[in-house]
Amino acid sequence: MERTVFNEAQLEMLNILADVRDEKELQDLKHLISEYYACRADAEMEKLWQSGAWNEQTLKDLENVHYRTHYK
Repeated sequence: MERTVFNEAQLEMLNILADVRDEKELQDLKHLISEYYACRADAEMEKLWQSGAWNEQTLKDLENVHYRTHYK
């Protein structure tokens, strides 16, 4: 059987999760984590916008793009 090795961040999250007492706390924690990643995504988008790599034309170009998996 393969052994899983956790990194420092994963171990810290396991320690935090060990203290979750009920479903409400779990939902609150999940919400906080999703807010954290949303803020990171916003910051990265702001960097792209400020650098000129992302602009109004980029948004318009994406209106007609379809990134779907093609199934047979």
